[in-house]
Amino acid sequence: MGAGLGGLACALHLAGAGRRVTVLERDDAPGGRAGRLSLDGYHHDTGPTVLTMPDLIAEALGAVGEELADWLPMTRLEPAYRAFYPDGSTLDVHADPDRMADEVARVCGPREAAGYRRFVAYAARMWRYQRDDFIGRHLDSPRDLLTPNLARLVAAGGLRRLDTKINQFFRDPRTRRVFSFQSMYAGLAPRQALAIYTVIAYLDSVAGVYHPRGGLHAVAQALAGAARKHGVTLRYDTPVERVETAHGRATAVVTVGGERVAADAVVLNPDLAAAYDLLPGPPLRRRLRYSPSAVVLHLGAAAGYGAIAHHNIHFGRAWRRTFDEVISDGVLMSDPSLLVTNPSRTDPGVAPPGRHTYYVLAPVPNLDRAPLAWRSGLAEWYADSLVATLEERGYRGLGAAVESRRIVTPADWAARGMAAGTPFAAAHTLRQTGPFRPGNRHPALANVVFTGSGTQPGVGVPMVLISGRLAAERVAGTLR
Repeated sequence: MGAGLGGLACALHLAGAGRRVTVLERDDAPGGRAGRLSLDGYHHDTGPTVLTMPDLIAEALGAVGEELADWLPMTRLEPAYRAFYPDGSTLDVHADPDRMADEVARVCGPREAAGYRRFVAYAARMWRYQRDDFIGRHLDSPRDLLTPNLARLVAAGGLRRLDTKINQFFRDPRTRRVFSFQSMYAGLAPRQALAIYTVIAYLDSVAGVYHPRGGLHAVAQALAGAARKHGVTLRYDTPVERVETAHGRATAVVTVGGERVAADAVVLNPDLAAAYDLLPGPPLRRRLRYSPSAVVLHLGAAAGYGAIAHHNIHFGRAWRRTFDEVISDGVLMSDPSLLVTNPSRTDPGVAPPGRHTYYVLAPVPNLDRAPLAWRSGLAEWYADSLVATLEERGYRGLGAAVESRRIVTPADWAARGMAAGTPFAAAHTLRQTGPFRPGNRHPALANVVFTGSGTQPGVGVPMVLISGRLAAERVAGTLR
């Protein structure tokens, strides 16, 4: 199965339904992409750092009668983000609409604040339309889209381009950027993404951003702990070689060590292409368009910076060109926009006393678009370049203060089995969204189900947790 967030959520829902569940995980700990790197006394999340919708974690825990507060202490971040612009201005993103409207008015003026209020109302409406009908349910064919909410989505302009819709609410380039950059999470530029993806900005900027004590990896630890308590067998350091099948059904999972684990149903949590490689027959037949990748720097440093928040977005002067370079042209950003997370600001236990951890994420082309020479010196050069850029943008003395550094590149993501060397799976183009995204049922094997970001509903921690529930529903239906 795999003990990523999708696999763990699935295991909890199945355990709650009375199923016997065994999770086989190749790593020595749960989490998958939401792993942990401990280096020189610093502790880093290796995957996502932004957590929204903790109620979905509560849902998974609730499947076995557990309470979120008993497993995962967390802090709601204020601000959710701090945005830094090339003109020297900053904009704090608050989840409280009144507080945020005041902030927008302070930075951009009252007319922009009025536009923000209209945007919040619109994004909340888009979330209501999509949450149950298009995100949280099975979509096996385009016919499943035919609900009253589809008509409401179309009437609200949900199938128009994201930047066109954002520009109806905002005139200042700063607010336009901070409420549309999230399209990169979906693998698209704002001018390519559909307006339905205003829901990503809604989850980030209105529903709130949280930090679990210990980082995002603590979510995996909590889910795994609850699963173990309720009878799920978790086996780490157990890589899988193949799934054994007979008469159109999976019958067992065979480990690299040669052990055969019999199964009535199999849920596969690896990257979708890697999951298909474990099965007999052809690989994933559909050619997918993948999201951009990322270079991540995990830094442990003696320096702290009072002007930053927990999550920080540093926008370069380029905007449209940045997306073109990464998505279309297959080159590194000439004027990078960067996410910098400083977890030790909120959670000092992730660093030695008086020290800080930094997670620096730079979007880069995936390996399908540009197989850059990450193993031949490019990684170190680019890491030095990113640190220099941050120093120019206010992180004075960062390079000299770094005591620990780890660089993660597309080549590393690929080595972990992620197609095209990206941790963000297939892009959310129209042809790869909803029922057009690869489904969570194998087309020929009746009791093989998929979970994770490569299948429905898609990319991001909330979507992966939902995918775990959907996979469990498939299995429970198969076994009835």
